[in-house]
Amino acid sequence: MAEQSEQPGQAGQDAAAVRLLWGPPARPTRGPKPALSLEAIARAGIEVADAEGLAALSMQRVAGLLDYTKMSLYRYVPGKAELIALMIEHAVGEPPPPGEAPWRQQLTDWAHRMAEVLAAHPWVLDALSAPRLTGPRELAWLERVVAALDGQGLSGAERMDAAVLLVGHVRAIAAQQRQSREGSPEAEMLRALGGLVVAHAERYPALAAALAEPGDGRDNAFDFGIERILDGLAALIARRAGRL
Repeated sequence: MAEQSEQPGQAGQDAAAVRLLWGPPARPTRGPKPALSLEAIARAGIEVADAEGLAALSMQRVAGLLDYTKMSLYRYVPGKAELIALMIEHAVGEPPPPGEAPWRQQLTDWAHRMAEVLAAHPWVLDALSAPRLTGPRELAWLERVVAALDGQGLSGAERMDAAVLLVGHVRAIAAQQRQSREGSPEAEMLRALGGLVVAHAERYPALAAALAEPGDGRDNAFDFGIERILDGLAALIARRAGRL
């Protein structure tokens, strides 16, 4: 019985998010002509989350930044979950526009642009990990990947899987970079593991040999992963076209 009583509330929350993200701009249900915009509310929330993270976000904080009361803010946004959904939509913005570049260059540009968004708004990673309604702009990012691969001989499911692979890699590296105190996941891993591996080289000979090889000093994990994903897609496309 307890589970049944929670379902209508969740359904109502989802419906509110649908109206907020996908419906036409709505006026408050009561009171005078609206003086706030959803964009202004989202920007205020983003300001808090960018500076202090999602844990510091509240309807009260956002209302205070806008010089409104918390209760007046509820006339525009039903609650914190809907506020975060609105913030994600404004933070991610529009994806890179479609162009005439080959599919591989389009997806490379797409991945780098997404990485820039996550670096500018680290809290988005936390927000994206929770169940939520996808907004029009976030969905447009997936559309760009699928559209770039259109006409390459891949099935719809394969194009969707390619999008999932790219999104997963970009998010994983962004999460590592956020947690890295030095700003470089590879540098921090080498610092943390290097001494241990050297001290126990007989047990970890492959790691010891790999770490002993000179590198170029760059953090290549992001580009390496993107290139290998795209190499795999290129090989599959070539095989479908009979070139392999």
